[in-house]
Amino acid sequence: MGRIALERDGAVAVITIDRPEKLNALTLAMYEQLGEAFAEVRDDPRIGVAILTGAGERAFCVGADLGESIPALTDGRFDISEWDAAHQKHSRLDKPVIAAINGLCLGGGFEIMLSTDIRIASVDASFALPETGVGVVPAGGTLVRLTRQIPYAFAMDLMLRGEPIDAATAERYGLINRVVAPASLTSAAHAVAEDLLGRSRAAMATVKRAVRELADLPYPDAFRREAVLGQQAFDSDDAREGLAAFAQRRAPAFPSATL
Repeated sequence: MGRIALERDGAVAVITIDRPEKLNALTLAMYEQLGEAFAEVRDDPRIGVAILTGAGERAFCVGADLGESIPALTDGRFDISEWDAAHQKHSRLDKPVIAAINGLCLGGGFEIMLSTDIRIASVDASFALPETGVGVVPAGGTLVRLTRQIPYAFAMDLMLRGEPIDAATAERYGLINRVVAPASLTSAAHAVAEDLLGRSRAAMATVKRAVRELADLPYPDAFRREAVLGQQAFDSDDAREGLAAFAQRRAPAFPSATL
């Protein structure tokens, strides 16, 4: 029936959507497990960064298992808000999440990708939001996030027409950061994770919190809140260590990495 696997590689958590025989389509149980995996990353101080990927080579995730989810939704036995944790709609996960996108990234899989911070795709990945073709909409965070993440015209074309785009086009749209060869996807994601682990966890958490909190504030309020968050960062133990390490030309040992 598939599962969400969480494995630790040092301070890196690798979350794998593991149902390759069904293109990593998510069952209702897997949606719940994915939300739990994100919560575990949030709450485990040993974890500094997460990588999210799909099992196998054909798909990152093609969204919900329609044979299970559509009847549950249309019959009123299930509310879409129960997927909020998997889509990180109200997340307080302030650690970086890297998406390593292998193959098809469709529907709910696309929506889950939008909840991540840094995205690396295999050259053979493809992306689409086909929901309007079957009479539904991408309401797993996409209606809110997509026009905030990429230009309006690109976002509307993706949501209204549902036509697939390749990895190069997704990179041009600003959906993903980089395209790599399939054989390099895992190593590229881990290289980014290792780079992030060398940085201040406290500072990265502040960046994520600020992006979340400031997005909808009027400029004067946003700048005031930014100043508060910035001052907190400058007053932190990590800042003192980082600035001392810079002056001494050595690698920093950030206190937040040992909490």
